[in-house]
Amino acid sequence: MAPSTSHLYHHLFFFFLVLLLNAQQCPAAGGSWSVLLPSIGISAMHAQLLPNDRVVMYDRTDFGVSNISLPNGACRPNTTDCSAHSVEYDVASNTVRPLMVLSNVWCSSGTLMPDGRLVQTGGFDDGYRVVRIYKSCDSCDWQEIRNGLNQQRWYATNHILPDGRQIIIGGRRAFSYEFYPKMSATENTPSLPFLVQTNDPNVENNLYPFVFLYPDGNLFIFANNRAILFDYSNNQVIKTYPTMPDGQPRSYPSTGSAVLLPLRITKGTVNAVEVLVCGGAPKGAFVNANKGIFDGALDTCGRIKISDPNPQWVMETMPLARVMGDMLLLPNAHVLIINGVSAGVAGWELGRNPVLSPVVYQPDKQVGSRFEVQNPSTIPRVYHSTAVLLRDGRVLVGGSNPHDKYEFGNVLYPTELSLEAYSPSYLDSNSSDLRPKIILPVKNTKIGYGKQLVIVFTVSGIVDPSSVSVTMMAPPFNTHSFSMNQRLLVLDGGVAAKILGKSRYQVVVTTPPSGNVAPAGNYILYVVHKEIPSPGIWVQMQ
Repeated sequence: MAPSTSHLYHHLFFFFLVLLLNAQQCPAAGGSWSVLLPSIGISAMHAQLLPNDRVVMYDRTDFGVSNISLPNGACRPNTTDCSAHSVEYDVASNTVRPLMVLSNVWCSSGTLMPDGRLVQTGGFDDGYRVVRIYKSCDSCDWQEIRNGLNQQRWYATNHILPDGRQIIIGGRRAFSYEFYPKMSATENTPSLPFLVQTNDPNVENNLYPFVFLYPDGNLFIFANNRAILFDYSNNQVIKTYPTMPDGQPRSYPSTGSAVLLPLRITKGTVNAVEVLVCGGAPKGAFVNANKGIFDGALDTCGRIKISDPNPQWVMETMPLARVMGDMLLLPNAHVLIINGVSAGVAGWELGRNPVLSPVVYQPDKQVGSRFEVQNPSTIPRVYHSTAVLLRDGRVLVGGSNPHDKYEFGNVLYPTELSLEAYSPSYLDSNSSDLRPKIILPVKNTKIGYGKQLVIVFTVSGIVDPSSVSVTMMAPPFNTHSFSMNQRLLVLDGGVAAKILGKSRYQVVVTTPPSGNVAPAGNYILYVVHKEIPSPGIWVQMQ
């Protein structure tokens, strides 16, 4: 007798249930979003966290008025523009204060200097060669140095150096580098042929190069689809790395992003130095986008151990294709990929299909299980978006303006003035009993190189001493999908955590060995327990 239909369905249901239970489970989405301010008055194109937990942000000066006025009826000199194009956001009070920037800061770059000042360089038109300095206080404002640069710098990349100066590399039609502050008025501007070699005619694909300080003091410079190790003091290429296997462009306007993976210090040495480059747009995408054809973004990452004698790229596939995404190091040594679109390129009106879900990449997992898709935002963050890690572990997300002026209606992606916070899953309340809180050192402690540092912390729940680490984050300057000076150090902890009281523990770590590994300046120190970071504290390497 034939089995009944219901009997058959029962068997099929049971069969699929077994299949489902035995299938590889997709990682659960995590993290949460909140809107901090519906409008900060400007669209945050550039952002830098300062050592007083304020974030300075700015846009550009040449599009008309913004949505926030300068204080006390002030106007920019020699203009009728009485609006602000820069603001300072105070994390603690969730408020903004308008600032006056004088020259055009559009598509510029910057570095947080060892003394806590943001020194920002270049821009467009009257801002090409300007150096701007912002030292935060309740009444402080931008100071500008006209002709502070030797060459025009627009879409350049800056990096802090072990000697406390910053290097400024490249920019549109600027195939060279220079330093700030200058050693002398006649300091030269060495050429950098690598920037000529990586320049695609009429497209570029090598602006805002990805630059990282290697622990021997040289610079890793990636542009387009390849990289060099560069001795800037002697203007000499030390090593040429292989081109990424797919040969696809990863630099502006085919904008991917990149990070120097966390540097683990063991007995005063960083044994493995790795770079991860993710996303971008395929060859031809820029030309196509200008014709209204929006090619799908790249869904690949390349990872390379640049400390190997014969380094090779290892390619990985992201769960979501992305161009104009930001890559941020998190305190627990994971990488967050956030913002961007899945079609088109960087530029006015040239991107489509916002990617609303961040992705977390865990470098120490096996290939194939490193990516986890996170909970989505509801606000598209397309061209000219920013993302900055805050001391408390949240990620500040702002900006998004793919138009040549502020457009709020009748466009695909309106100009975005809001400020959001993305809270990674380590901030979930169910992790609160695992979360450390640092008791000592106190904030703004000055730390020397190669010293023993005793860290005292509390945890309300049960501590696994083998799952405690200490990390130090250098706060980066973020614009155009790249975080300049971003650096996470995992300190050498020779002594396991031990109980000092009911819920009090200590761990003894060794501070970084040199300015090549950790340039002098401000860092955020975290204690991480079972991948749950404490709120950070500011410390000063000197």
